[in-house]
Amino acid sequence: MVSLHPEKRFEVIRMAKPYPASPLNLSPLTQTGEGPIRILVVEDNPANALVASLFLEQMGYAHDRAENGREAIETYQAGRYGLILMDLQMPEMDGYEATRRIRALERETGRTAVPIVALTAHALSGDREACLLAGMDAYLSKPFRPDELQACLERLTAARPPVA
Repeated sequence: MVSLHPEKRFEVIRMAKPYPASPLNLSPLTQTGEGPIRILVVEDNPANALVASLFLEQMGYAHDRAENGREAIETYQAGRYGLILMDLQMPEMDGYEATRRIRALERETGRTAVPIVALTAHALSGDREACLLAGMDAYLSKPFRPDELQACLERLTAARPPVA
């Protein structure tokens, strides 16, 4: 868990895009109908990791964090994740290589492919295509709003609204 001084925590929250005026559906999503999914957040920047964690917590998701691509692969192998949020530029191993290796592991073991969402501050025209070629399923440009993240999660997990 990322720990920041309380004043820094509020500074990080202010850096994120503003929350939407209307409330979000804050129910955890399911990938298979078997309960809430667990999300792996792969982000080396503590401030960005905190923002993603706060958004996921607000939406009701359990999540873990890895700080680089090497840790992402190790954490993925040891756990069961319904989705991975993957930063692209990290030390030791970038998000592109980590994604390629996760996809190779899935092919070798017969494990179901986990949706991987690229998180990047770069919004250049070729970035999205490079992410898709590496095996990622979607692309979110930082900073992103909670409603953008929620829409992406719903789209990739084929989630339906909870039954009242």
